[in-house]
Amino acid sequence: MKAIQITAFGGPDSMHLVDLADPVAAAGQELIDVTSIGINYADTHQTENSYLSPQKLPLIPGLEVVGIASGRRVLAPVDGGGYAQKAVAYSAALIEIPDGVTDEQALCMLVQGTTAWHILKTVGHLKSGETVVVHAAAGGVGTIAIQLAKLWGAKVIAVASTEKKRALALSLGADVAIDADQDKLLAAIVDANGGKPVDLVLEMVGGKTFDASLEALAPFGRLVTFGMASRTAPTPIHPGALMGGTKTITGFWLAHCFGSKELLNDVIADLFALVIDGKLKPAIGATYGLSQATVAHQAMLARETTGKITLNPAL
Repeated sequence: MKAIQITAFGGPDSMHLVDLADPVAAAGQELIDVTSIGINYADTHQTENSYLSPQKLPLIPGLEVVGIASGRRVLAPVDGGGYAQKAVAYSAALIEIPDGVTDEQALCMLVQGTTAWHILKTVGHLKSGETVVVHAAAGGVGTIAIQLAKLWGAKVIAVASTEKKRALALSLGADVAIDADQDKLLAAIVDANGGKPVDLVLEMVGGKTFDASLEALAPFGRLVTFGMASRTAPTPIHPGALMGGTKTITGFWLAHCFGSKELLNDVIADLFALVIDGKLKPAIGATYGLSQATVAHQAMLARETTGKITLNPAL
């Protein structure tokens, strides 16, 4: 089979297209003929070995695939090995894809959809009538978070780096879209909310973006951090600053939802239903060939992409 392999950690250039033996399913696993592969920002950390969990060489990156297993069209989380024409996954983890949901739409739900759901509802505790700030609003998580927040009655302030990305956010239902300029971010957030601080911020940039977002919170406001795309840590926070502002910072890592029917499978089923009903419109940004994995990662790191990015294993 064709696969992307890493033999030395680095950036996108560390990935190489190679021929490898097909993987063999162990007890409790199934072999999947892969038809579409999801790219996640976490994959860029895998190539650097800067992910939350340590990576081992040689490595086939990739955490999610869609394909055919035992005659069924399934969405599957994989423990690495996703950037390949065949992959193995635990039978219990396979999620059957209903008619009315495409391969690419299904891939939008495993990581981005469930993340958006949980950072808004499970750890963000979003209530109808609140104001939520969505950073990287044109990305995979952001495009879904905008739509879910609106479905659940929130005002949405979308933050994105280009006019094209802000236009996408507005087309998905955001009430207002602002520039991601870190030096002007605090004022822009407050101005977008009519001069008032905000209730919830979904933050995955880090650095000054995190700092400004925390400062923009109202009393009882919550900031959910679920990434650090800038690779820059925010300013250290003294606990007294949180107490003085009655503010909450919560971290989220989707890995803690794997293996839980309630936190993963049931959420994906609800997301699939919203797609079928036309209430949730996944944004498919681009599809690259498997041989173009390096180009896809470069585009993602340069923030040139929008929505969900996928790989076609046949190309």
